[in-house]
Amino acid sequence: MSSFAADNIDVRRRRFLTAAATVVGGVGVAYLAAPFLVSWSPSERAQAAGAPVEVDISKLEPGQLVTVEWRGKPVWVVRRTEKQLEELPTLDDQLRDPYSEVTTQQPPYAQNQDRSLKPEYLVMIGICTHLGCSPTYRPEVAPEDLGASWRGGFFCPCHGSRFDMAGRVYKSVPAPTNMPVPPHNYVTDTRIVVGVDTETA
Repeated sequence: MSSFAADNIDVRRRRFLTAAATVVGGVGVAYLAAPFLVSWSPSERAQAAGAPVEVDISKLEPGQLVTVEWRGKPVWVVRRTEKQLEELPTLDDQLRDPYSEVTTQQPPYAQNQDRSLKPEYLVMIGICTHLGCSPTYRPEVAPEDLGASWRGGFFCPCHGSRFDMAGRVYKSVPAPTNMPVPPHNYVTDTRIVVGVDTETA
């Protein structure tokens, strides 16, 4: 075999071996890097925790409450009765912030008497603004344990904070502010999306 032919074969073999080593090395680097790259991505659970949540309210009866989870927090959707809505303005003088002037507690579109987009439905994060306990839903009027002046609302058993049917805090209780209203909007008359602001939906 001539020297020229041998050199030609060696060059081809060298190119083949170089290409093969590059491919194998690239696969190896990708294999080793994959776990690190995956660890940088948020987990499915973390993604779900911050994702908007859709709530079907088609079967929610007047006076009922349904709970969903958004960002690891309980969100309550309450379908208020006409009587409960009528009671709201009569409580203003008993409340710490009846007109929702602490603007960080609700989006601008919920800064109203009902603290809602639609008066019938209250959408609210179910956490007491004192130390983060979850209040109980107490829609009954004047129960023995809460007294004759109780018109329905939310009672925190941890330290006795009280909130009305709009999540507005009563005076002389440990909680400093109204319960927060999360961003939300109606995609249909019977479906609410929590976590997406109505102004950006």
